[in-house]
Amino acid sequence: MESRGAAPGGNAPRGRTVVVTGGTRGVGAGIAQAFAEAGAEVVICARRPPEVPLPKTEFMPLDVRDADAVRHFFAALPRLDVLVNNAGGAPYRPLAQAGAERHLRVLELNLLAPLTASLAAYEHLKRAKGSIVMIGSVSGSRPSPGTAAYGAAKAGLENLARSMAVEWAPDVRVNTLVVGMVRTEQSHLHYGDEDGIAAVARTVPLGRLADPADVGAAAVFLASDAAAYISGASLHVHGGGERPAFLDASNAATVVNRQQGEAR
Repeated sequence: MESRGAAPGGNAPRGRTVVVTGGTRGVGAGIAQAFAEAGAEVVICARRPPEVPLPKTEFMPLDVRDADAVRHFFAALPRLDVLVNNAGGAPYRPLAQAGAERHLRVLELNLLAPLTASLAAYEHLKRAKGSIVMIGSVSGSRPSPGTAAYGAAKAGLENLARSMAVEWAPDVRVNTLVVGMVRTEQSHLHYGDEDGIAAVARTVPLGRLADPADVGAAAVFLASDAAAYISGASLHVHGGGERPAFLDASNAATVVNRQQGEAR
């Protein structure tokens, strides 16, 4: 029988060409660095270059919201094996404090742009029998107050990836990393000072926020031969998720202990 799984020593995407959108900082930089360390040829794209050049990567300017520029960018590539749709994000913006047009911009960046990039990359990826890694978020599967449009976009992105995985099989694998809280250079905007970050980290079962390298390692895995039979999947990179709030609010243990004491 023909083996389609991982060959010994062939797990890393060595020699493959990888594009990471929004790869100049934070999670994107961690992903780009992980692929570079695995031996891939890494192209990072964003509107602005990184403040500090990332070793073993090539930067190319690109606004992923500009569909014509995206199509031109991918058409000019000589080869592509892996596309990581990482560009995204959203400012804190309660729904009623902005018009629909401003929320639409969040949807455009976090949902429409990955679709545009994936379509532009499709022929390359089909020839290479390559893969797409969508960078999703836990915000797509729980309420996301203050960033509702972002959460909705990430929910849509995960569904898009599953549909794409079916339509483009067996030529292109498509998976999603569902990412939780990550410590980056912008963590203070979300979690506050060091005390705030430490307090938030204690809510994670593994006791810490993710490092961008954690997300990078997961992305490399999904793009590697070790994941050759994984497509349409959502891999959670969230340190065990969030402890249900009702567990800390409940006094059931106290009541049970009291009842047991009275029974004795």
